[in-house]
Amino acid sequence: MHNPQYARLSIRTLKTAAFAAAIILLGLCGQTGADPVTPAASSQPQFSLIGFQNNPERTSRVFTREVITETLRRGLPFEFNTMMTALPDSESPAYADILVDPRTNFLPCEGGPFALCYYSGPDGTLPCTTNTLLNDPISECKCIEIPYGVYYVDINAILDVETYQQTIAYCGQTGENCPNKNQAPVCNTINSNHLFPGADLISTFSFACAGENNIGSTRCPESVYAGCMTAPCYRDDGDSGTVTCHCPNFKGPYQVGQTLDDKSQCFLGRKNVWSAAYKLPRRDVGATADSESDATVPTPDRCIPDDPNPDVACPLLESPPQPNDYPKLTGSALCTKACQEYTQCTRGEDVQVGFVCDAALCTAECNDLGLVGQACSGLNPSVCNLDAILAVEAIAECSCCASQICGCEANTITEQEISEINQAQIDAGITPQCLINGTLCGDPPPVGP
Repeated sequence: MHNPQYARLSIRTLKTAAFAAAIILLGLCGQTGADPVTPAASSQPQFSLIGFQNNPERTSRVFTREVITETLRRGLPFEFNTMMTALPDSESPAYADILVDPRTNFLPCEGGPFALCYYSGPDGTLPCTTNTLLNDPISECKCIEIPYGVYYVDINAILDVETYQQTIAYCGQTGENCPNKNQAPVCNTINSNHLFPGADLISTFSFACAGENNIGSTRCPESVYAGCMTAPCYRDDGDSGTVTCHCPNFKGPYQVGQTLDDKSQCFLGRKNVWSAAYKLPRRDVGATADSESDATVPTPDRCIPDDPNPDVACPLLESPPQPNDYPKLTGSALCTKACQEYTQCTRGEDVQVGFVCDAALCTAECNDLGLVGQACSGLNPSVCNLDAILAVEAIAECSCCASQICGCEANTITEQEISEINQAQIDAGITPQCLINGTLCGDPPPVGP
């Protein structure tokens, strides 16, 4: 997968300095952009931002508010979120990546690109490097770049104050009012790359590559970990398929997103930490620590269209839809608008991107992320309006299906592109949607293996 370099070294230095400045100013001055919150006495675990006070070499560096205000966004400086977002009566700020209820706290979004740091930590392919002895406030985590797809944002871990306040105002304090994709304001902010000034992309959660990385959960004792949710990320040199995310370090109990053989693997040495999060124990009467899963992954109450996890995703259509299969949708004003969205979002020589992306997205595997990036290139929801398409899929509870249900017709060049994408998936050992349910076959249809 090709990862173009968008910034020279001087710009990269400014971006790094901006994030470091926010952390340093918080650690040294205690200024949060809001009135300080003194945690009340609580039985909940206590968390703390790892600061610079024990590192004279770093604290002697001159960082001022001007460094942050030079990277203006929407006319306002980035304001690092230190509010007690998960539980107001305890020390559980946004940068601690806390989950209270994974059913509603995880806000579903669709777009891209975004970064996936859920499997990062140990030295190797995806390390999170830091220096725990020097109380380094930031880990540099190697993470997977996902070009396009469904991703989730923990409403308690939005690092920009303005975006957080907009999101809870619309979605509710726990996210209960935003069960559908791209309802939450934070989705558009990430898709338009306005969450963090200067970042190439943002770290979120996705089920992409879950099968290849053996997603799991291990509860670890209090220690330093990297909280990567909504952290800023920057593309690496070369064609590595990875990015470097600057994740704030925290100290507290946490869960690792993999099943470890024993708790000793929670400690990765002096220069590595896990990218992790913490799911608070249930507070229900009679609930115990062993009565629920510790997994820090979304568990939505309804299926999510286009999600790569079959346990969460709405299914593909079983066959091409018939006229009476969806009477409330077929011929509706919503379907008319969905077809307009498919035809109006184009790239290159009038390739209608929505059709092509649907052909690749819902059958994709981790080894063809570059193919998904090619198929979905130009389909950013911040540029192309996908509201009706997403609404049709949510109502019908199916994945990559809106064009079929609404009878939307692609142009000739788009049909050819769909055929090429299908053949590319076959060549990669993947069964395209055309060979599963007879839809999105393009022209001419591919020949099966």
